[in-house]
Amino acid sequence: MTILVFGHKSPDTDSTGSPLIWAWYLSEVMGTPAKAVLLGEPNTEAAFMLKHWDLAKPEIIADVTAADTCWIVDTNNPAELPPSINDANVVGIIDHHLLVGGLKTRAPIDITLRPLACTATILHDLIGDALPRAPRGIKGAMLSCILSDTLQFRSPTTTPHDRAVAEKLAEGLGASIPHLAAALFAAKSDVSRFSDAELLRMDSKEYTLAGKDLRISVLETTAPSVVLDRKASLMVSMADVARQDGADQVLLFVVDILREEATLLIPNALVKQMAEASFGVTVTGDTVVLPGVMSRKKQIIPALKL
Repeated sequence: MTILVFGHKSPDTDSTGSPLIWAWYLSEVMGTPAKAVLLGEPNTEAAFMLKHWDLAKPEIIADVTAADTCWIVDTNNPAELPPSINDANVVGIIDHHLLVGGLKTRAPIDITLRPLACTATILHDLIGDALPRAPRGIKGAMLSCILSDTLQFRSPTTTPHDRAVAEKLAEGLGASIPHLAAALFAAKSDVSRFSDAELLRMDSKEYTLAGKDLRISVLETTAPSVVLDRKASLMVSMADVARQDGADQVLLFVVDILREEATLLIPNALVKQMAEASFGVTVTGDTVVLPGVMSRKKQIIPALKL
């Protein structure tokens, strides 16, 4: 039996790197055969991470079966997992997001949820004294995940422990945090080859607010103008994506990593109402800037209201 280790759909850096890290630990330290897999094509930053640290891209799977044994990392939300996840034998969850509920398991399982900025930080702690045995690529993936999820410590989700772990890893690897972070963010900002629909689904979460089913999309970039120059077509595509995905509305926040602010696209009266109620702003056009807003988990979803 080989355990499948995976994160959420539309895998970002943490949901690409953390399965590799935990599969290594299960296989090489715990002696339990495990295999990292993905639930979709990794985004450009995650793809850069794999290439930079000479890591093979995990196999992409569409679903799991009752015969599969699984570890879930970087999510606990059934909407972000394979359609048949409740049929599989889930043996553990490691995550840093709020507890959603809805997963059904065959027996009590191992669950670790901690209020840290990155799943890889939790994995660092769980691996503990075995970490020196990890290959350079595994440690590099761990560092990359933390820099990505914390936006090089700019995100309000960052804890002193996330930063300390990243700095310790960088020192051991002989890596420059500013240089690696800049390369990661440059890769993340290269969205030219993606369609509007792909951009809207690339880093998105499903969320229900006052009976409205939302897809909350976040694009973190050092070049927001590249995305905002496409706002007209993106706003048209929002309606198409919402219809195709069975949502009432798509929200798109373009996060400027360097200026530490988000721009929310305003395609209609519903989003205008939501923006003004949630963030205390007055909307006069088809975008609104939200100073200091960088985290969907900590600053966007908790603030949303109608």
